[in-house]
Amino acid sequence: MLRVFFALLAGLFGAALLHLVIILALPHFTGRDAATRVEAEGDPNNFYLLSSRYDEAGLANGDPFVRTAVCSFDVSEAPVHFTAKGNVPFWSIAIYDRASNEVFSMNDRTSVGGALDVLAASPIQLTDLRKNLPQALEQTIMVEMAHPEGYAVLRTLAPQSSFDEAARAFLTEAGCDELDAR
Repeated sequence: MLRVFFALLAGLFGAALLHLVIILALPHFTGRDAATRVEAEGDPNNFYLLSSRYDEAGLANGDPFVRTAVCSFDVSEAPVHFTAKGNVPFWSIAIYDRASNEVFSMNDRTSVGGALDVLAASPIQLTDLRKNLPQALEQTIMVEMAHPEGYAVLRTLAPQSSFDEAARAFLTEAGCDELDAR
């Protein structure tokens, strides 16, 4: 009976200590999530090319054969239109909400004509757009964002140094722009 009491007491003490450590360590980890780091890259609605070394925001491109760009956005005022064209061997985009849950992803093999043309919007914005869809958006893939804030990660391959210039041009010319409401 004494052993059971001791085990129960040790378990309760351990749980209390663990909770205390977590609560005290929480401020250390706050603000270090992916969305906060992408926002720290710069102004929203711009793709920022990541280098192989960690930048001030704590982001880096760890794969020597992949070039990566990130963009933070907010669809609360207007939808965001992601566009990119170029002659690269492969590209992919992933759109995440503020909590880093993947909302949408695609690559050049599943796109229309190999070009990136995706619109992220709130459910109400999408309903309004579909009522009077502009001709310029007829081939655009529409993505519904349940939460207004998010970020996108655009990647392309550069398997040899001869692909590097095209990959960098593809990423730096990529658009992450608010859709003009006119």
